[in-house]
Amino acid sequence: MSQSEYTSGPEDAFEALDTYVPEDGSGGDEGEATRREAGEAESSRASRGWWDRNADEYQSEHGAFLGDDRFVWGPEGLDEAEARLLGPAESLKGLDVLEIGAGAAQCSRWLAAQGARPVALDLSHRQLQHALRIGGGDPGVALVQADAGTLPFRDASFDLACSAYGAVPFVADPVEVFREVRRVLRPGGRWVFSVTHPVRWAFPDEPGPEGLSVAASYFDRTPYVEQDERGNAVYVEHHRTIGDRVRDVVAGGFRLVDLVEPEWPSWNTQEWGGWSPLRGNLIPGTAIFVCVRD
Repeated sequence: MSQSEYTSGPEDAFEALDTYVPEDGSGGDEGEATRREAGEAESSRASRGWWDRNADEYQSEHGAFLGDDRFVWGPEGLDEAEARLLGPAESLKGLDVLEIGAGAAQCSRWLAAQGARPVALDLSHRQLQHALRIGGGDPGVALVQADAGTLPFRDASFDLACSAYGAVPFVADPVEVFREVRRVLRPGGRWVFSVTHPVRWAFPDEPGPEGLSVAASYFDRTPYVEQDERGNAVYVEHHRTIGDRVRDVVAGGFRLVDLVEPEWPSWNTQEWGGWSPLRGNLIPGTAIFVCVRD
């Protein structure tokens, strides 16, 4: 794969960073929170709009933790350089890797430093603009703006696929995404993705003591939705139980070989939304699924 074949977005995207306006003309105000059904199209539309509006704040708030070329699996700070869930770093050289929900392509940049040939895919144009910003106008990896449910690649194009909190929590039909990932992977390829640990859905999304008491049913799969005054979703996140996730992996054509629940390390003293040292030392915050395409 050549970088020019897969790089997308206008050439002036980097220069436009300071004057960007979302395509829908919306601002950064969040809507009212509720629990209701949200289908595939509504979820995708909401995710693209939300990340375009909030990419600047997200990268400003979390950029130092994520680094410019670091592969972090979640707020706990588990680093791929140590976890080796994709394999030993030296084994990545020369491999074609697809990162789904890449954001500013920090993970892809780390993969490139190991000698891999990564493609960073994200639904949000604004997130990919930050990949250009970090690279000083040159992202250093191929960038593609696309929906995870319809991957614009030929069959068997990649050796590995990965996603650190990207796409999977926000799609209505994760099996469709998994089948697409399987299609573009070569036999024997790994698919590794991280999501909010499902048990967290039973607790308030608060970093302090109030986030330690069960407040809802773990088995309630109703999506969390933020909607505007017209009832249109501006943010959607879907809940699946651990059992649901395992069944989705199998239905998507994969074999689950590991499920990693990172413990909170002593060096990590920061809070990130509902993640915190207090909660992280008591209940899991992230689940990482390691899957193989046979």
